[in-house]
Amino acid sequence: MHTLSRQIRFSLDPFSERQTRGFNSYAGKPCGGEMGIFFSLWVSLVSELDPDTGFVVNVTEIDQVVRRGVVPLFEKMVKETFQARRTPTLISLVEVLKRSWVVIGDSFQPKVVTRLSLELNPFRRITIQSDEAQMFIVSEKFEFSAMHRLWNDRFDKAKNFEVFGKCANPAGHGHNYVLEVSVEKTTESQDNRWHSEFEKSVKEHFLDLIDHKNLNVDVAEFESLNPTVENLSLLAWQKLEKTLKNAKLHKVVVWENDRTCCSYSE
Repeated sequence: MHTLSRQIRFSLDPFSERQTRGFNSYAGKPCGGEMGIFFSLWVSLVSELDPDTGFVVNVTEIDQVVRRGVVPLFEKMVKETFQARRTPTLISLVEVLKRSWVVIGDSFQPKVVTRLSLELNPFRRITIQSDEAQMFIVSEKFEFSAMHRLWNDRFDKAKNFEVFGKCANPAGHGHNYVLEVSVEKTTESQDNRWHSEFEKSVKEHFLDLIDHKNLNVDVAEFESLNPTVENLSLLAWQKLEKTLKNAKLHKVVVWENDRTCCSYSE
């Protein structure tokens, strides 16, 4: 079975009676005028391939379904919340995603929707994996910088450089890392303070431990453990799993650079 994912970008003007259609779907369509509220929706469909086209589905059909049937759902939610002088909440967005799931699923049967992810900005998104689930996933990215050296005292010098290459440099080297933490939340939760507490917990229990540090020297866990991206992702999980409040840790991902990352979950 194949899973096809498609991103649809759109911007909405909460005060306009009619949305500006626009002509640049790469930036967002509808375009929301000069300064709209931007959304980025990822749609994932699973199916056998069509033997005639080689497609799961033509992605232009996904675009059409979302812009015709899903964008109006978001527009309605945005306008109602602004008119009521309220701030849209994650729960309200999840409810729109659930209704969107039905629209998309009905349009592409027997193909199956497996995931909808809404990017709220380049560093934060929410995901649902069912239109009926009471759980959704919130993912957020953080950054930190650290230096390390990869070395195994059981290897001789030649073996260390053979295995770890430049990463065995005695003076060490550094990276600007990106950490993505994903947590599970329930739609029954009404605690609006949990998000700042979540960010604070990630900072206090992981980032403060490793940011701008020599991992081999300053972090006790790496005194006898190689500070690889794999072990960093495990350490992040261990530090955060028991400390997050009002949310369940779902997955952590650590990027060492834009070509290398490792995720960990249990």
